[in-house]
Amino acid sequence: MDEKEIQNIDKDNMYQVLKDFPLQIQQGWNIAEKIKVTGKPKNIVVTGMGGSCLPGEILKSYLPDYDIPIFLNKNYFLPSYVGRDSLVFVISYSGNTEETVNALSEARKKGAQIVVIASGGKLKKIADEHKLTLVEVPSGLQPRFAYGYLFLVILRIMQNSGMIENQDEDVKKTVVVLRKDIFKERAEELAEKLIDKIPIIYSSTSLRAVSYKWKINFNENTKILAFQNVFPELNHNEMNGYTHLKGNFHVIIIKDDEDYIRTKKRMTIFKSIVKQRGVETTEIGLSGPNRLSKMISAIYIGDLVSFFLAIKYKQDPTPVQIIEEFKKKLVS
Repeated sequence: MDEKEIQNIDKDNMYQVLKDFPLQIQQGWNIAEKIKVTGKPKNIVVTGMGGSCLPGEILKSYLPDYDIPIFLNKNYFLPSYVGRDSLVFVISYSGNTEETVNALSEARKKGAQIVVIASGGKLKKIADEHKLTLVEVPSGLQPRFAYGYLFLVILRIMQNSGMIENQDEDVKKTVVVLRKDIFKERAEELAEKLIDKIPIIYSSTSLRAVSYKWKINFNENTKILAFQNVFPELNHNEMNGYTHLKGNFHVIIIKDDEDYIRTKKRMTIFKSIVKQRGVETTEIGLSGPNRLSKMISAIYIGDLVSFFLAIKYKQDPTPVQIIEEFKKKLVS
Protein backbone atom coordinates (compact mmCIF):
# COMPACT_ATOMS: atom_id res chain seq x y z
CA MET A 1 0.00 0.00 0.00
CA ASP A 2 1.30 3.43 -0.96
CA GLU A 3 2.74 5.33 2.03
CA LYS A 4 1.57 8.71 0.68
CA GLU A 5 -1.99 7.43 0.34
CA ILE A 6 -1.87 6.22 3.93
CA GLN A 7 -0.62 9.61 5.16
CA ASN A 8 -3.41 11.45 3.37
CA ILE A 9 -6.08 9.38 5.13
CA ASP A 10 -4.40 8.55 8.45
CA LYS A 11 -4.47 12.09 9.87
CA ASP A 12 -3.41 11.10 13.40
CA ASN A 13 -0.64 8.77 12.21
CA MET A 14 -2.00 5.54 13.67
CA TYR A 15 0.32 3.74 11.27
CA GLN A 16 3.32 4.95 13.25
CA VAL A 17 1.69 3.75 16.48
CA LEU A 18 1.35 0.31 14.91
CA LYS A 19 4.95 0.33 13.70
CA ASP A 20 6.09 1.26 17.22
CA PHE A 21 4.03 -1.42 18.92
CA PRO A 22 6.95 -3.83 19.58
CA LEU A 23 8.62 -1.02 21.54
CA GLN A 24 5.42 -0.51 23.53
CA ILE A 25 5.60 -4.12 24.74
CA GLN A 26 9.11 -3.60 26.06
CA GLN A 27 8.28 -0.23 27.60
CA GLY A 28 5.17 -1.61 29.29
CA TRP A 29 7.29 -4.34 30.84
CA ASN A 30 9.84 -1.83 32.09
CA ILE A 31 7.36 0.70 33.52
CA ALA A 32 6.32 -1.62 36.34
CA GLU A 33 9.82 -2.90 37.05
CA LYS A 34 9.75 -2.04 40.76
CA ILE A 35 6.04 -2.39 41.54
CA LYS A 36 4.56 -5.32 43.42
CA VAL A 37 1.68 -6.23 45.69
CA THR A 38 1.70 -8.20 48.92
CA GLY A 39 0.11 -11.52 49.81
CA LYS A 40 -1.84 -13.90 47.60
CA PRO A 41 -5.34 -12.64 46.76
CA LYS A 42 -8.40 -14.88 46.65
CA ASN A 43 -9.44 -13.28 43.39
CA ILE A 44 -8.17 -10.78 40.82
CA VAL A 45 -10.51 -8.22 39.31
CA VAL A 46 -9.68 -6.04 36.31
CA THR A 47 -12.12 -3.15 36.11
CA GLY A 48 -12.26 -0.83 33.11
CA MET A 49 -14.24 0.02 30.00
CA GLY A 50 -13.60 -0.48 26.29
CA GLY A 51 -9.92 -0.59 25.36
CA SER A 52 -8.93 -0.10 28.99
CA CYS A 53 -10.39 -3.49 29.92
CA LEU A 54 -8.57 -5.28 27.09
CA PRO A 55 -5.61 -6.19 29.33
CA GLY A 56 -8.04 -8.09 31.55
CA GLU A 57 -9.39 -9.99 28.56
CA ILE A 58 -5.86 -10.83 27.48
CA LEU A 59 -4.85 -11.86 31.00
CA LYS A 60 -7.72 -14.37 31.25
CA SER A 61 -6.75 -15.89 27.90
CA TYR A 62 -3.04 -15.88 28.70
CA LEU A 63 -3.55 -17.66 32.04
CA PRO A 64 -6.52 -19.97 31.27
CA ASP A 65 -5.70 -22.43 34.08
CA TYR A 66 -4.53 -19.93 36.69
CA ASP A 67 -5.20 -20.99 40.27
CA ILE A 68 -6.59 -17.59 41.29
CA PRO A 69 -9.94 -16.65 39.71
CA ILE A 70 -9.67 -13.68 37.33
CA PHE A 71 -12.78 -11.58 36.76
CA LEU A 72 -13.52 -8.68 34.42
CA ASN A 73 -15.71 -5.82 35.55
CA LYS A 74 -17.16 -3.42 32.97
CA ASN A 75 -19.52 -1.40 35.12
CA TYR A 76 -19.87 1.38 37.68
CA PHE A 77 -20.04 -1.08 40.56
CA LEU A 78 -17.94 -4.03 41.70
CA PRO A 79 -19.36 -7.51 42.36
CA SER A 80 -20.30 -8.42 45.92
CA TYR A 81 -17.45 -10.94 46.23
CA VAL A 82 -14.82 -8.18 46.06
CA GLY A 83 -13.34 -7.53 49.49
CA ARG A 84 -10.15 -7.28 51.52
CA ASP A 85 -8.78 -10.49 49.95
CA SER A 86 -9.23 -9.12 46.41
CA LEU A 87 -6.62 -7.57 44.13
CA VAL A 88 -8.28 -4.96 41.91
CA PHE A 89 -6.54 -3.49 38.87
CA VAL A 90 -8.38 -0.23 38.16
CA ILE A 91 -7.64 0.80 34.57
CA SER A 92 -8.62 3.84 32.57
CA TYR A 93 -6.10 4.91 29.97
CA SER A 94 -7.35 8.49 30.05
CA GLY A 95 -7.89 8.34 33.80
CA ASN A 96 -11.30 9.94 33.44
CA THR A 97 -13.71 7.13 32.50
CA GLU A 98 -16.71 7.72 34.76
CA GLU A 99 -17.60 4.05 35.30
CA THR A 100 -14.02 3.29 36.32
CA VAL A 101 -13.71 6.29 38.62
CA ASN A 102 -16.81 5.05 40.42
CA ALA A 103 -15.45 1.48 40.53
CA LEU A 104 -12.30 2.80 42.20
CA SER A 105 -14.44 4.37 44.91
CA GLU A 106 -16.17 1.01 45.35
CA ALA A 107 -12.85 -0.83 45.65
CA ARG A 108 -11.69 1.58 48.34
CA LYS A 109 -14.91 1.14 50.32
CA LYS A 110 -14.53 -2.65 50.14
CA GLY A 111 -10.95 -2.50 51.40
CA ALA A 112 -9.47 -4.30 48.39
CA GLN A 113 -5.81 -4.11 47.47
CA ILE A 114 -5.76 -1.66 44.56
CA VAL A 115 -3.44 -0.97 41.64
CA VAL A 116 -4.40 2.03 39.51
CA ILE A 117 -3.16 2.12 35.91
CA ALA A 118 -3.71 5.34 33.95
CA SER A 119 -1.96 8.02 31.92
CA GLY A 120 -3.24 10.75 34.25
CA GLY A 121 -6.66 12.29 34.84
CA LYS A 122 -8.96 11.79 37.81
CA LEU A 123 -7.62 8.33 38.63
CA LYS A 124 -4.09 9.68 39.08
CA LYS A 125 -5.39 12.48 41.29
CA ILE A 126 -7.36 10.03 43.47
CA ALA A 127 -4.45 7.58 43.66
CA ASP A 128 -2.07 10.33 44.73
CA GLU A 129 -4.53 11.72 47.26
CA HIS A 130 -5.14 8.37 48.93
CA LYS A 131 -1.61 7.01 48.45
CA LEU A 132 -2.74 4.11 46.26
CA THR A 133 -0.35 2.11 44.09
CA LEU A 134 -0.26 3.95 40.77
CA VAL A 135 1.34 2.97 37.46
CA GLU A 136 1.40 5.95 35.11
CA VAL A 137 1.70 4.94 31.46
CA PRO A 138 2.58 7.20 28.50
CA SER A 139 -0.33 9.26 27.17
CA GLY A 140 -1.30 10.25 23.63
CA LEU A 141 -2.76 6.97 22.30
CA GLN A 142 -6.23 5.67 21.67
CA PRO A 143 -7.00 3.27 24.58
CA ARG A 144 -7.47 0.36 22.17
CA PHE A 145 -3.83 0.77 21.13
CA ALA A 146 -2.40 1.12 24.61
CA TYR A 147 -3.00 -2.53 25.49
CA GLY A 148 0.71 -3.28 25.19
CA TYR A 149 1.45 -0.91 28.04
CA LEU A 150 -1.55 -1.92 30.14
CA PHE A 151 -1.27 -5.70 29.85
CA LEU A 152 2.48 -5.86 30.32
CA VAL A 153 2.18 -3.70 33.44
CA ILE A 154 -0.22 -6.22 34.98
CA LEU A 155 1.98 -9.14 33.97
CA ARG A 156 5.11 -7.50 35.41
CA ILE A 157 3.40 -6.74 38.73
CA MET A 158 2.22 -10.33 38.99
CA GLN A 159 5.76 -11.56 38.32
CA ASN A 160 7.27 -9.12 40.81
CA SER A 161 4.76 -10.31 43.41
CA GLY A 162 5.62 -13.99 42.94
CA MET A 163 2.21 -14.77 41.43
CA ILE A 164 3.54 -16.12 38.12
CA GLU A 165 6.83 -17.52 36.85
CA ASN A 166 9.51 -15.26 35.37
CA GLN A 167 8.39 -13.86 32.01
CA ASP A 168 11.51 -11.89 31.03
CA GLU A 169 12.61 -14.18 28.20
CA ASP A 170 9.09 -14.57 26.84
CA VAL A 171 8.73 -10.78 26.66
CA LYS A 172 12.08 -10.41 24.85
CA LYS A 173 11.14 -13.10 22.32
CA THR A 174 7.73 -11.51 21.78
CA VAL A 175 9.35 -8.18 20.86
CA VAL A 176 11.59 -9.98 18.34
CA VAL A 177 8.61 -11.78 16.78
CA LEU A 178 6.60 -8.56 16.41
CA ARG A 179 9.39 -6.89 14.44
CA LYS A 180 8.99 -9.32 11.52
CA ASP A 181 7.81 -7.80 8.21
CA ILE A 182 5.48 -10.71 7.50
CA PHE A 183 2.72 -9.24 9.66
CA LYS A 184 2.23 -6.24 7.37
CA GLU A 185 2.15 -8.44 4.26
CA ARG A 186 -0.41 -10.86 5.69
CA ALA A 187 -2.56 -8.02 6.99
CA GLU A 188 -2.68 -6.23 3.63
CA GLU A 189 -3.64 -9.46 1.86
CA LEU A 190 -6.51 -10.14 4.24
CA ALA A 191 -7.72 -6.53 4.16
CA GLU A 192 -8.08 -6.85 0.39
CA LYS A 193 -10.28 -9.93 0.82
CA LEU A 194 -12.49 -8.14 3.33
CA ILE A 195 -13.53 -5.24 1.13
CA ASP A 196 -17.36 -4.96 1.23
CA LYS A 197 -17.57 -7.92 3.61
CA ILE A 198 -18.86 -8.21 7.19
CA PRO A 199 -16.12 -9.93 9.24
CA ILE A 200 -17.09 -12.69 11.67
CA ILE A 201 -14.20 -13.77 13.88
CA TYR A 202 -14.06 -17.10 15.70
CA SER A 203 -11.55 -18.72 18.03
CA SER A 204 -11.40 -21.29 20.79
CA THR A 205 -12.72 -20.17 24.18
CA SER A 206 -9.16 -19.96 25.51
CA LEU A 207 -8.32 -17.38 22.83
CA ARG A 208 -11.43 -15.29 23.26
CA ALA A 209 -9.36 -12.15 23.92
CA VAL A 210 -7.74 -12.46 20.49
CA SER A 211 -10.97 -12.82 18.50
CA TYR A 212 -12.64 -10.13 20.63
CA LYS A 213 -9.83 -7.64 19.92
CA TRP A 214 -10.17 -8.33 16.18
CA LYS A 215 -13.87 -7.59 16.44
CA ILE A 216 -13.53 -4.24 18.21
CA ASN A 217 -10.72 -3.26 15.83
CA PHE A 218 -13.14 -3.45 12.93
CA ASN A 219 -15.71 -1.47 14.93
CA GLU A 220 -13.41 1.34 16.04
CA ASN A 221 -10.73 1.51 13.34
CA THR A 222 -12.61 0.49 10.20
CA LYS A 223 -15.97 1.83 11.47
CA ILE A 224 -17.89 -1.25 10.34
CA LEU A 225 -19.97 -3.87 12.10
CA ALA A 226 -18.18 -7.11 12.91
CA PHE A 227 -19.08 -10.10 15.05
CA GLN A 228 -17.22 -12.55 17.26
CA ASN A 229 -17.89 -15.86 18.98
CA VAL A 230 -16.03 -18.90 20.33
CA PHE A 231 -15.90 -22.65 19.85
CA PRO A 232 -17.54 -24.86 20.97
CA GLU A 233 -20.45 -22.60 22.06
CA LEU A 234 -21.14 -21.24 18.57
CA ASN A 235 -21.80 -24.79 17.31
CA HIS A 236 -24.89 -24.89 19.54
CA ASN A 237 -26.58 -21.70 18.33
CA GLU A 238 -24.89 -19.14 16.05
CA MET A 239 -23.91 -21.74 13.45
CA ASN A 240 -27.57 -22.21 12.55
CA GLY A 241 -27.65 -18.60 11.36
CA TYR A 242 -25.84 -19.70 8.22
CA THR A 243 -29.09 -21.30 7.03
CA HIS A 244 -30.52 -18.04 5.63
CA LEU A 245 -27.65 -15.65 4.99
CA LYS A 246 -28.71 -11.99 5.06
CA GLY A 247 -25.35 -10.36 4.49
CA ASN A 248 -22.03 -10.60 2.69
CA PHE A 249 -19.83 -12.26 5.31
CA HIS A 250 -16.23 -13.37 5.59
CA VAL A 251 -15.36 -15.81 8.38
CA ILE A 252 -11.97 -15.55 10.09
CA ILE A 253 -10.95 -18.52 12.26
CA ILE A 254 -8.08 -17.99 14.67
CA LYS A 255 -6.39 -21.32 15.41
CA ASP A 256 -3.71 -22.57 17.74
CA ASP A 257 -1.92 -25.92 17.65
CA GLU A 258 -2.58 -26.14 21.38
CA ASP A 259 -6.36 -25.96 20.96
CA TYR A 260 -8.19 -29.00 22.34
CA ILE A 261 -8.36 -31.82 19.77
CA ARG A 262 -12.17 -31.86 19.73
CA THR A 263 -12.23 -28.09 19.25
CA LYS A 264 -9.90 -28.47 16.26
CA LYS A 265 -12.27 -31.01 14.73
CA ARG A 266 -15.19 -28.65 15.28
CA MET A 267 -13.31 -25.88 13.46
CA THR A 268 -12.59 -28.11 10.48
CA ILE A 269 -16.17 -29.33 10.15
CA PHE A 270 -17.59 -25.84 10.66
CA LYS A 271 -15.32 -24.40 7.99
CA SER A 272 -16.52 -26.95 5.44
CA ILE A 273 -20.17 -26.22 6.31
CA VAL A 274 -19.93 -22.45 5.82
CA LYS A 275 -17.87 -22.83 2.65
CA GLN A 276 -20.62 -25.04 1.22
CA ARG A 277 -22.96 -22.11 1.81
CA GLY A 278 -20.75 -19.75 -0.17
CA VAL A 279 -19.07 -17.95 2.73
CA GLU A 280 -15.37 -17.21 2.29
CA THR A 281 -13.13 -18.23 5.17
CA THR A 282 -9.61 -17.36 6.27
CA GLU A 283 -7.60 -19.16 8.93
CA ILE A 284 -5.12 -17.31 11.12
CA GLY A 285 -2.68 -19.69 12.80
CA LEU A 286 -0.87 -18.64 15.94
CA SER A 287 2.90 -18.90 15.70
CA GLY A 288 5.76 -18.02 18.01
CA PRO A 289 8.19 -19.49 20.53
CA ASN A 290 5.84 -19.09 23.52
CA ARG A 291 2.21 -18.40 24.40
CA LEU A 292 2.80 -14.70 24.96
CA SER A 293 4.31 -14.14 21.52
CA LYS A 294 1.61 -16.23 19.84
CA MET A 295 -1.25 -14.34 21.45
CA ILE A 296 0.18 -10.83 21.09
CA SER A 297 1.24 -11.38 17.47
CA ALA A 298 -2.22 -12.73 16.58
CA ILE A 299 -3.81 -9.62 18.10
CA TYR A 300 -1.30 -7.43 16.30
CA ILE A 301 -2.22 -8.88 12.90
CA GLY A 302 -5.83 -7.93 13.63
CA ASP A 303 -4.74 -4.38 14.48
CA LEU A 304 -3.03 -4.11 11.11
CA VAL A 305 -5.85 -5.71 9.13
CA SER A 306 -8.43 -3.28 10.50
CA PHE A 307 -6.09 -0.37 9.81
CA PHE A 308 -5.42 -1.31 6.19
CA LEU A 309 -9.12 -1.98 5.57
CA ALA A 310 -9.93 1.48 6.93
CA ILE A 311 -7.42 3.00 4.50
CA LYS A 312 -8.98 1.05 1.62
CA TYR A 313 -12.33 2.57 2.61
CA LYS A 314 -10.61 6.00 2.79
CA GLN A 315 -11.62 6.14 6.44
CA ASP A 316 -9.40 7.84 9.04
CA PRO A 317 -8.94 4.98 11.56
CA THR A 318 -8.34 7.05 14.70
CA PRO A 319 -11.49 9.14 15.44
CA VAL A 320 -14.47 7.45 17.10
CA GLN A 321 -17.04 10.13 16.32
CA ILE A 322 -20.21 8.29 17.34
CA ILE A 323 -18.71 7.33 20.70
CA GLU A 324 -17.63 10.94 21.34
CA GLU A 325 -21.08 12.24 20.40
CA PHE A 326 -22.63 9.73 22.79
CA LYS A 327 -20.36 10.83 25.66
CA LYS A 328 -21.30 14.49 25.10
CA LYS A 329 -24.99 13.65 25.36
CA LEU A 330 -24.36 11.81 28.62
CA VAL A 331 -23.13 14.98 30.29
CA SER A 332 -25.60 17.39 28.70
